[in-house]
Amino acid sequence: MKQKRPFPYVKITEKQEKSVRRGHPWIYEDEITETSGDLADGGITDVFSAKGKYLGSGFLSLHSKIRVRILDRNANETFSDDFFRRRVRYALAYRYDVMDETDCMRLVHGEADGLCGLTVDKYNDILVSEVLSFGMEGKKEVIYRALIDELSQYGVTVKGIYERNESKLREKEGLEKRRGWFDFGEPFPESTEFEITENGIRYRIDVEQGQKTGFFLDQKYNRRTLRPLAKGKTVLDTCTHIGSFALNAANFGAAHVTAADISEEAIRSAEENAERNGFTDRMDFVCADVFELLETYKKEKKHYDVIVLDPPAFTKSRKTFASARLGYLRINRLAMEVLERGGYLLTASCSHFMPRAAFEEMLQEAASLAGVNLRIIERRGAAMDHPVNPAIPETEYLKFHVLQIV
Repeated sequence: MKQKRPFPYVKITEKQEKSVRRGHPWIYEDEITETSGDLADGGITDVFSAKGKYLGSGFLSLHSKIRVRILDRNANETFSDDFFRRRVRYALAYRYDVMDETDCMRLVHGEADGLCGLTVDKYNDILVSEVLSFGMEGKKEVIYRALIDELSQYGVTVKGIYERNESKLREKEGLEKRRGWFDFGEPFPESTEFEITENGIRYRIDVEQGQKTGFFLDQKYNRRTLRPLAKGKTVLDTCTHIGSFALNAANFGAAHVTAADISEEAIRSAEENAERNGFTDRMDFVCADVFELLETYKKEKKHYDVIVLDPPAFTKSRKTFASARLGYLRINRLAMEVLERGGYLLTASCSHFMPRAAFEEMLQEAASLAGVNLRIIERRGAAMDHPVNPAIPETEYLKFHVLQIV
């Protein structure tokens, strides 16, 4: 092996090499066989095969089981600040190419954009970020500055960057949790609450207290699937959060919409958003556990024409897959039993530990238990601002199916 590069390096097993050559960027701790040089936490490290073949370079994390996150496979790359600015430029150019609404969208989607461990969402002129890797933590200011500069080319003046760095994954990287405005030399916005518009619907969101970064941007186009289905129908939106699917159903002409969520705060927000959009005359709101609610409707023989199931991830690890599958099975069976024959079920899983094939197998079993037959109308995923790298299964986390009960 000819080592003339300025970076330290690691050698990896043949098993890990196969994964890297297929395009996956993660190098696990137990797959490293040899190290050389000054391995600095968050620094750039080269990755070589067992036979000394250069495979790529990336961020080193001395605390994480994911020891290296490959950023690039070009042996001539120096990883200067210009490298990260280019990645930001490419990420934004892609979004402004493919998104028909650009006020609210995901700007950086981690590994799928070649910026491992970084998520950045845009809400009008506010950015919300999450940093999950030690190396990215050290480069975040460079990236934030690049985002501000590049967005100005699209006529956007960034007023604030709010960090939602609260994930337990940060602790595994040796990073502290943090929530708050990033200081880039400008006055902070006075509030973390403001109004956004998506699909013609107005929402009041809170980037400090709201789930994820304040809103579920990944379901943007999936909400539009209600357009031909909701008109004149009764619709039940479970796990409604701040009312997104429910409000779209009302906007698309539903006769009546029930929005349900276990969170009282979420229901209050959904009610306020319904009032903001003038839909309260065709909506009601229920604070209840979705399983208990569907059981009650089943016993009361109350039926809906359309039901939306968009629950939080039931599993965040392979260890809990079996119990999570039972949860998905039960909730989908109950929904199928509450639906009118000929009715439509819009059902999702946001866990990448529930593969699409396993999700469909579960849906078929739920239909069998409910005594109905299914027709798959459409298979969907996240919106185009959440691109999928086929070599990285973790980037294809959202499954969204439109089904008909026949």
